[in-house]
Amino acid sequence: MPLFDLRGRVAIVTGGNGGIGLGMAEGLAAAGAAIVVVGRNADKNAAATQRLQAMGAIAWAVSADVTQEDQVARLFHEVAQAHDRLDILVNNAGINIRKPPEDYSLAEWHAVMDVNLTSAFLCSRGAHPLMKRSGGGKIIMIGSMTSLLGAPWASTYGASKGGIVQYSRALAAAWAPDNIQVNSVLPGWIDTDLTRASRARAPGMHERIQDRTPAGRWGTPEDLAGIAVFLASAASDFVTGTAIPVDGGYSIQA
Repeated sequence: MPLFDLRGRVAIVTGGNGGIGLGMAEGLAAAGAAIVVVGRNADKNAAATQRLQAMGAIAWAVSADVTQEDQVARLFHEVAQAHDRLDILVNNAGINIRKPPEDYSLAEWHAVMDVNLTSAFLCSRGAHPLMKRSGGGKIIMIGSMTSLLGAPWASTYGASKGGIVQYSRALAAAWAPDNIQVNSVLPGWIDTDLTRASRARAPGMHERIQDRTPAGRWGTPEDLAGIAVFLASAASDFVTGTAIPVDGGYSIQA
């Protein structure tokens, strides 16, 4: 369907070398977009790029720390040099440090905020002139169900992801005249390397989450592909400033 056709579009996916980011990148690639994978781990970047290329996608990687202003500037300079346009930005880079809020150090607070929220600021700011020059664009922010729910084991993570939702709304209002739509996706419990590590430390966690989720299962990175294509395509041209849960119904439970 032409509404979902991303051929000729260029997409940057931060943290696109694994987990949710790679699942979204694969969805965008399947719809025809050229993908720029951004991450700090060069080996993971290369593996993700090869996986996308095996699908027939145009894909390449930029090794960058998106919390660093100079490295983000280099990223957007390289994209502009290679493609002379940018249509889609997925701000997916993120970390969590699980511990009670009273045990957090200031350095840990800054680490989570920088990766989860400051990176979205730097990359969105870097994307704006390229998107404006291209006649518009789509920015997809990755929040979390902790944007909606209080999570005692993820106070700083939740604060950063709540900030993502509010920042998305502000950008949506500010950049609407430039034909840039900005929306947030709020993943629930997704089966990734990070959540597997959490489950290994918390016996019974897998079953508790599965039992509470109306869909009856954990999500997979592939479950994020469809929402990525929708929010990156013409199908969502009149959708902006929203925050859409993709959690199998977890967040609607009392």
